[in-house]
Amino acid sequence: MGLFSRRSASAAGSAATPLEGVDTVLADLDGVVYAGAGAIPHAVESINRARESARVGYITNNASRTDRAVAEHLSELGLPTRPDEVVTSPQAAMRLLAARVAPGSTILVVGGDGLVDELHKAGFTVTRSAEDAPAAVVQGFAPEVDWNQLAEAAYALQTPEDEGGIPWIATNTDWTIPKERGIAPGNGTLVSAVHTAVGRLATVAGKPETPIFEEAVSRFSAKKALFLGDRLDTDILGANRAGIASLHVLTGIDRPKHVLAAPPDSRPDFIVADLRGLFEPYPETVIDGERVSVADATVRVDGPDIVIERAGDQLNLLRAGAQAIWRSGRAIFGFRVPEQLYADPFVSRRS
Repeated sequence: MGLFSRRSASAAGSAATPLEGVDTVLADLDGVVYAGAGAIPHAVESINRARESARVGYITNNASRTDRAVAEHLSELGLPTRPDEVVTSPQAAMRLLAARVAPGSTILVVGGDGLVDELHKAGFTVTRSAEDAPAAVVQGFAPEVDWNQLAEAAYALQTPEDEGGIPWIATNTDWTIPKERGIAPGNGTLVSAVHTAVGRLATVAGKPETPIFEEAVSRFSAKKALFLGDRLDTDILGANRAGIASLHVLTGIDRPKHVLAAPPDSRPDFIVADLRGLFEPYPETVIDGERVSVADATVRVDGPDIVIERAGDQLNLLRAGAQAIWRSGRAIFGFRVPEQLYADPFVSRRS
């Protein structure tokens, strides 16, 4: 069961803003607030404005930095933030680890300071070598992760857990990370490398799994939260699993074509071009048979074709097209979709 009741379709499409009634805004970082060291356009001023009516917290799968380092970075960007306002995937990993190994156990780490810091705070002993007989392997992203760290994890994970092997916990499995120069490999690619070597699957702590959301809801005493994300397969899927309303912002990884193709469990409540959309009345979705209208845009399903009757604003066109495809119950590859429907004039993550 979800942590919150989701808005009905009619309520989600009302003229209210996405922030109506929200007491806690939970935001992803990479691709939502910043890309690399720099802020996403309009993100800082929008989040500061949101703080006037709601608590704001940050949820990140990036395990390479401590909560304190993240808070300092956000503060430097103009978002005054305390470390306890940052919920990280290593913190969620500690929840899983504490339930599976004895207190004070030796843990083999693949990752950086963010993961090591949380292990120390939880009372575990850290090693980088499989020769130290670790009780578990915990793996998270860090730019300095290299073949040697991956190899040590593989050595420690040779035996499957159901045959007496040790647990393997991954902070997250994001395939990519948005950086200033473009899209770079994420922790999922590194976890996959170890999986290929040992034939085992890791237990995942961060998004899209629910422990990280449950930690955030508890920490902020949220009654009605809104999660802001840029990835459908981690951010939106995770929020949906946790029963939290979700907003997809087109400043990060997943673009309009991904939104149109989103499977049922990865569909957001709101779609906005950038975080200024938090304060804009969200247009109503009007359904008339196979015809879906959002403000000045109308899209119709006609057999195998998606037909644009009124193009209108590009964002409203995307919203209408997504609803038309989603409510059809058919996968997007079963349609002929005009290129205009997934045109991408929105703010680039590299702006």
